[in-house]
Amino acid sequence: MLGGSLLLGFSVVLGLNQALVKIVNEGMAPVFQSGLRSACAFPLVLAFAVFMRRRLSISDGTLGLGVINGLLFAGEFCLLFLALDYTTVTRVSLFFYIMPVWVALGAHFFVPEEPLHRNKVVGLSLAVLGVAIAFGGDLGSAGEMAWFGDLLALLAGMFWAGIALLTRASRLNTCSAEMNLLYQLAVSAVVLLAIAPLFGPALREMTATIAWVFAGQVVVVVAIGFLLWFWILSIYPVSNMASFGLLSPIFGVLFGWLLFDDPITTTFLIAVALAGAGVVLVNTPPKQKG
Repeated sequence: MLGGSLLLGFSVVLGLNQALVKIVNEGMAPVFQSGLRSACAFPLVLAFAVFMRRRLSISDGTLGLGVINGLLFAGEFCLLFLALDYTTVTRVSLFFYIMPVWVALGAHFFVPEEPLHRNKVVGLSLAVLGVAIAFGGDLGSAGEMAWFGDLLALLAGMFWAGIALLTRASRLNTCSAEMNLLYQLAVSAVVLLAIAPLFGPALREMTATIAWVFAGQVVVVVAIGFLLWFWILSIYPVSNMASFGLLSPIFGVLFGWLLFDDPITTTFLIAVALAGAGVVLVNTPPKQKG
């Protein structure tokens, strides 16, 4: 009950986060924003972990895995933040948050307790069909390069699924949530800030409002939200937990429409419905024969 309530709140935050990232993209280049966000969140998470006396160690055999997770984290947010430069919040909300489907597929191979079953296969098929329809459908006024942003968001979701699977199926599952997040923030901050100059000037049209929005992301989304994510990930079945990801695209579409007046075509709604049905089926166990 507690985990479900926390994940519901986290889904709202994630749905809103895409809109916040797009706002901050007006003032900061996407890759620079992503790296700076990790760098600013690191001391906050570290201070919290020390204050709460959480177990922090890099000599427990998880350092290499932590670095890999950090690289996945860097790839996820590099792709996601760039995607929001090309496509709309509503479209990113579909392609990025299809992540539970990739988790369910990967769990079949890497988490022995969570094999594919009939419902998962049907769900995967529906979700992939929804994605295909969204890619091939009318972009509305999303822009002629929206397809490229859609692809980046889809790949970002796959990186996110990789993080979930590696955390669940390896020794990283023995780490505290804080240590797991610190690995990712440290590695991603270094990597993203190092490659940021390759993507143009760091600052665009920066304003005080954008700075406050960025600060909110650091504290609420990264320092608080991701800690909750990794804590829940460590104690709940990875595919069942991921089913709550279905709520994030719904909130994302809502915030994209409210804040940016993003176009929502009939074809896109059909694609969202198919993808959503797929995610639900993926996380619905088959009925046991009596």
